[in-house]
Amino acid sequence: MSTESSKERMEKTIAALKDSFNAIRTGRASASIFDRVRVDYYGQKSPLNQVATVSIPEARTVIVNPFDKSLITEIEKAILTADLGLNPSNDGKVIRIAIPPLTAERRKELTKQAKATAENSRTAIRNIRRDENEDLKKRQKAGEITEDELKKLGDELQKATDKFIAEINSIYDAKEKEIMD
Repeated sequence: MSTESSKERMEKTIAALKDSFNAIRTGRASASIFDRVRVDYYGQKSPLNQVATVSIPEARTVIVNPFDKSLITEIEKAILTADLGLNPSNDGKVIRIAIPPLTAERRKELTKQAKATAENSRTAIRNIRRDENEDLKKRQKAGEITEDELKKLGDELQKATDKFIAEINSIYDAKEKEIMD
């Protein structure tokens, strides 16, 4: 393993965190909360954005416009079973979803969920650092790198770890602010 592959793994951890945070619903309408919704499309589970357009005409309203109007009940069912806490209604052509404002209790719950997700990401970053440090020590014992190189690579790895953990913290802070607004 090299420091570059460790950085790649850390970047993937950040990307996974962002995906997880996109799925956490806030009081505002956002197309990204539907990213995990899968619609039964002729026996195949397809992402919602491949069978319909999702638009946000107002801050608390989402309109789902199916490409194939015969899918409207399947899409409605998929949104209900995705456990997003939303109640879609269809008029035969489009599905309208009103995003209800979050209660104070639900905001605290979502913040706690986001905090746990962020902590799991921090732990993943630290585990990557630990694995890389162990690998560097093995390489030094095997004579592949000198003690000075070990120290230099270890310092680089620590700087990368600090940078990624700071990024996780700022992503979490932004999400917390978004939930509490």
